[in-house]
Amino acid sequence: MLEVTSVQFTVGKLDAGMAILLSPNHHLIEFPATILPEGITTGSIVNVTIERNVEEELRQREEFFALQEDIFKSFSKPPEPPVIRCKAVTQTSATITWNPLVLHEAVVRNIEVYRNGNKLNLNVQPNATSAKLSGLEINHEYEIFIVVRTSAGALTSPTIVVKTHAMENLTGINVCFGDFSHDQDIDALVSLLNRVGAKYSDELTLDNTHLVCTIPKGPKYEKALDWNIPIVSPEWLKACEAQKKIQPAHSFYISNQTPGKSSGDGK
Repeated sequence: MLEVTSVQFTVGKLDAGMAILLSPNHHLIEFPATILPEGITTGSIVNVTIERNVEEELRQREEFFALQEDIFKSFSKPPEPPVIRCKAVTQTSATITWNPLVLHEAVVRNIEVYRNGNKLNLNVQPNATSAKLSGLEINHEYEIFIVVRTSAGALTSPTIVVKTHAMENLTGINVCFGDFSHDQDIDALVSLLNRVGAKYSDELTLDNTHLVCTIPKGPKYEKALDWNIPIVSPEWLKACEAQKKIQPAHSFYISNQTPGKSSGDGK
């Protein structure tokens, strides 16, 4: 629906792109001279017609409200609580992991890890998706959950129960192979790992429990030293299989590695 109003004006003055228009009722308005018809000068008579487009007003109003609704839905979604799961377990450690956090517009402030209701002194980065709990007792159950503190409040994960391995359980072993004098020796060690249910990886990561090698050098060796991952000879794996339980790693250290605190999983 269009509402039309037409008013007659006399051009009083043209200056700097503006026209001074005078109505019969002696009302003055300033009007852009650039949109006046060609040939307009002082004294010209013009009719100014103003139309109100109600339909367009309604369309734009509905468009604006729809945009507001979209913004509200997009920016008012609450963050989602994390769901944790156990990634790896040894005799004295456990690694938990979770999917990338879905926080929408909230911001992570810190992530806290709890074991049996007690907050652990772990430095977990805001963008982390895993955490490793060390110093656990052998063959023992623990209740674990995390709390993600955000700008929108605290998000607590469901609690999971994790049980550390007994000494006889070798499935927590996760080695990486470093430099060997004879690379073919690795094939026999892979077969050994398969027999005892242990794992290995081609690349060294923080998930590895040990680095196995015969030559104390190379990028993996240096990285294992930096990460405090025990570096052992192949004899350690053979001893674990022979004794059918985890053996202390310090008796099998390669080179001048400083023995750490011995634990049930061989670290």
